[in-house]
Amino acid sequence: MEAVLKRKIKVGISECCFGSKVRYNGKGFDYVKNFGREKEQFIFYPLCPECLAGLGVPRTPISIKGGSGEDVLQGTAKIKNRKGEDVTDNLIKACEYSLELLKREGIHIYMYKEGSPSCGVYRTTLKDKRLGNPPGIFGAMLLKEGFFLVCADDLESPIKRWDIVRRVNAFTWIEEAEIENKNQLYEVWHTVKFLCQELDEKTARRLGHELSILDNIQKEDIEKYRKNMLEIIRKPSTLKKIKGWLWKNYSYYRKNKGIELDIVKEPTDLRSNTILAEELIKLEIKLYGEGYSFGSSPILNRAKR
Repeated sequence: MEAVLKRKIKVGISECCFGSKVRYNGKGFDYVKNFGREKEQFIFYPLCPECLAGLGVPRTPISIKGGSGEDVLQGTAKIKNRKGEDVTDNLIKACEYSLELLKREGIHIYMYKEGSPSCGVYRTTLKDKRLGNPPGIFGAMLLKEGFFLVCADDLESPIKRWDIVRRVNAFTWIEEAEIENKNQLYEVWHTVKFLCQELDEKTARRLGHELSILDNIQKEDIEKYRKNMLEIIRKPSTLKKIKGWLWKNYSYYRKNKGIELDIVKEPTDLRSNTILAEELIKLEIKLYGEGYSFGSSPILNRAKR
């Protein structure tokens, strides 16, 4: 089974994060530019539920009153602007339309603007350090549907961006993998297991053990374990884990080839996130160029640019 993606990945994104000046104050953020050449691996679908709700630009800021976005969907909370006007119904309809569009296009990845009462996931306000009432209404819908969620602010960090891209590639590959039997299921697991162990070692070890003793496999078993793998891949890594697994990958290469490389520093060496990201990319290119797999980033994206 080839661990390669050959098509561009469809990604939903909060429109204000795509450079469009659609925020309540007429501003926008171009987070996509941080991808550099890697942005050619994606097809972006910008959405702004607040604009689709007819709120306009500029507009009076809105906030959730009486609970979270989940409570709004349950009918126990409202969304009002600073004038006290109720915009709940129109915003729910706009969010439902946005979700329908994403699902129609087969999109399961969304880059959201944190702090938005609509798209926010862990914050619904950018005022001071308050969290507001998370998640936002659209954020609540995306969580319920099991989307792979990316905070657009993280794209400004080179190391977080590298982590996002490798996990998005793995997530998409697992989703699309044709799995008809135990051997194919185990092949998929073998491809992504080191990444899964980095992200959630306890769950990954348990999953690996279950797969090793699995006997009469049914269709529902395949989808159950596919879902388990996808759930792990959704989890961001940490700087400590990324450094540790970079060294593990390099040590494996050094042991087998008997070659020292000057492109990877010791795990305890201090360096910026930019330098660390460069090390990861250089080692990735080196290993794949020599026919080795890079366990921390197991799926290549060779979409035509």
